[in-house]
Amino acid sequence: MRPAVTVLQLDTYFPRIPGDVGCPATYIADVEILRIPQATVGQVVSDRPDLFDIAPFADAIRQAKGDVIVTSCGFLSFWQETLAALTDRPFISSSLIALDWLALDHGPAEVLIVTFDADRLTAAHLGQHSAFAHAIVGLPRGSHLRQVIEGDLSRLDSDLARAEVVALVARHLKPVHRHILLECTNLPPYTPALIDVGNRPVTDILTEIERHRPGTIAPSFAPRGL
Repeated sequence: MRPAVTVLQLDTYFPRIPGDVGCPATYIADVEILRIPQATVGQVVSDRPDLFDIAPFADAIRQAKGDVIVTSCGFLSFWQETLAALTDRPFISSSLIALDWLALDHGPAEVLIVTFDADRLTAAHLGQHSAFAHAIVGLPRGSHLRQVIEGDLSRLDSDLARAEVVALVARHLKPVHRHILLECTNLPPYTPALIDVGNRPVTDILTEIERHRPGTIAPSFAPRGL
C-alpha cells in the first residue's frame, strides 16, 4: 500500500517522539522514512543554504513513494522550488512555505517565527517573505532540546524540552503577534502546549502536511483553531 507521507530525514539518530515529523506515531496513515546519508544538522542548518549539495535529497525524491513528500529540516526551505519541480506530488520543504498564505492577512510583525537556530535562519530561507525575518527567535544555546539535536544525543527529556520551548515563546510573545510559526520540525510535539499558553494559532510542519493530505496527522497533533 502506498504510504501517505514520505519523510526525507536528516542523517540523525536522536529520539523522535510523537509529534515529531520523523516519528511514525505522529500519523494515522502509513509513513515512509528515507534517511539522507551524510545530511547532518551541521551541514543543513546553515546561513548559506546556497552552498549545500542538494543532490542526495533530489535522489531521494525520485525514490519516494508517499502521497506527500516532506523534509525533516525547515532550513531546506531555500530549495523548495528546485525540489518541488522534481515530483508531481506535493512537496513540503519546510513549514516556512506557510508564509505564502499567512502573508495574505498577517503583517511581518504579527508572526513570531520559532526556529532551531536564529543566527542561521536568514532572509534567504524566507524567499519572497524576507520582511518576516525580523520576527525570528531560536532555541537558546545550551537548552536541552538544542543540545539533543546538535549533539545527536540518545536521550530526550520531553518534559524539560516542553518547558523550555514554552518559556522561550512566552518570553518573546508580544501583543502584536497574531500567529506562531514553528520552523523546526522537532517542535510540533509541543504545539498543543504553545496553543494553550499563547492563546494563538500555531502553524508547524504537520499543519502543512494536513493541508495537503487531510486525515494524515494523529488527532493529538492535527491543526486546531482557536
